[in-house]
Amino acid sequence: MGQPVPDRANRPRLCFIGFGEAGQAFAGGLIEAGLHDIAAYDIASEEARVREPAARLGVRLAPSLAEALSGADFVFSAVTAASSIEAARAAAAHLADGQVFVDVNSVSPGRKREAAALFARPGAYLDLAIMAPVHPKRHATPCLVAGEAGERFIAIFGEFGMSLAKASDEIGAATTIKMVRSVMVKGLEALSYECFMAAHKAGVEETILASLGRSYPGFDWPVAVPYNVSRMLQHGVRRAAEMREVALTLRELGLDPAVTEGVVVQQERLGRLGLQLGPEGGLAMLEKVEDALGATAPNGGYSQKL
Repeated sequence: MGQPVPDRANRPRLCFIGFGEAGQAFAGGLIEAGLHDIAAYDIASEEARVREPAARLGVRLAPSLAEALSGADFVFSAVTAASSIEAARAAAAHLADGQVFVDVNSVSPGRKREAAALFARPGAYLDLAIMAPVHPKRHATPCLVAGEAGERFIAIFGEFGMSLAKASDEIGAATTIKMVRSVMVKGLEALSYECFMAAHKAGVEETILASLGRSYPGFDWPVAVPYNVSRMLQHGVRRAAEMREVALTLRELGLDPAVTEGVVVQQERLGRLGLQLGPEGGLAMLEKVEDALGATAPNGGYSQKL
């Protein structure tokens, strides 16, 4: 169930540039919360994966970016990391006074600042970092915001059920927190896979589980490991793209991202297998992963070539 609809005469009008998983999740939740004037522009708008959700939700797919932006109060950019600057540049050419560009893309702080520099008007750009998977909470997924428009954004969208906190007025502050956190979150996924695939091959899964249970009491390894591996299988390609931005973030901070670069390899390797396995299968999923890896690389699935 959505949040009660606030009694507001002027509800914000929205536009999404890129209407994939994140855009659809946020739009769907905000529509249930009472926002119905939503347009979207996506280069894949003719494909069923974009067209059908838009029709189901009642989101208007515009034939051009300019038409999608027209009349919107807030413009959410939810494209691929590689396209984030291009999307910002295209939007900046059309953005009118009063419109705010909300950059939700998982890119480094430096890329966020590069994108913000394309918008000459103060407050026209907002750095928004999504701090958890967008399902099941959708628009209520915890987010951090950074930028001069942050307090206004929180005041408006907090009424519609968004879970928002301000990181700073400085662009890049929100995404810095997200990127640094991802070192641990996505890295733990990759370590879970690597450790327990080795344990599976050696036939010592139960021994490793017992040992880790003693070392980290309270951490439910039998539940966490299958969940972590399933996340890599389902979202590894996208997570690898994010981890490349994490590596860039670490370099911007003067650090060598040695471990993070390995996480990129593991996330993409599993994501490209195309296995739709949920965590309910437990550690038995590792056999299917091993079989799939063996079918894709001559040395048992451990080629460094992606």
